[in-house]
Amino acid sequence: MKTRYAIVSLFTCLCGSAFAQNPKTDMQFATTAAKGGIAEVALGRMAATKAQDAGVKKFGQRMVTDHTKANDELNAAAREDGVTIPQGLSEEHKGDAARLSSLEGAEFDKAYMKLMVSDHEEDVALFEKEANTGKDTNVKAFAQKTLPVLKEHLQMAKDIQQRVGDSPQISKGD
Repeated sequence: MKTRYAIVSLFTCLCGSAFAQNPKTDMQFATTAAKGGIAEVALGRMAATKAQDAGVKKFGQRMVTDHTKANDELNAAAREDGVTIPQGLSEEHKGDAARLSSLEGAEFDKAYMKLMVSDHEEDVALFEKEANTGKDTNVKAFAQKTLPVLKEHLQMAKDIQQRVGDSPQISKGD
């Protein structure tokens, strides 16, 4: 429950004056957040229905729940500011989804969790950079506040990956 509120807070911080103070940086961040959120929902849905392992299914459903709500918040905030953000899967994420959809059972579980670890490692790095060097005080504060939640997600993904095993069949951008 704490994670859901932190994610919603992250996207809420992107609204209002944050876009106005530094539109280029904020738009890049909002676009990246939207693309990632859309992918988390799509891949989470796949995991919630296709995964063999109960922990992988639960993790997938958590991604769907958290990111659906966060995406709705981000879309509302962006509309209020007259900003258009992506609404569909990026080409990279379409490739990830296609590769995952071709897998079954334990191989799906391994590949999905490997991808989730990779995605969350990238997210943590992105948020650490923003938290340390961001120019916009609202976005920087959001990154600082959200970073611990992202680190928690990363640890969860790593723990599940360790339990289900690692798979060389899919990694980000393969």
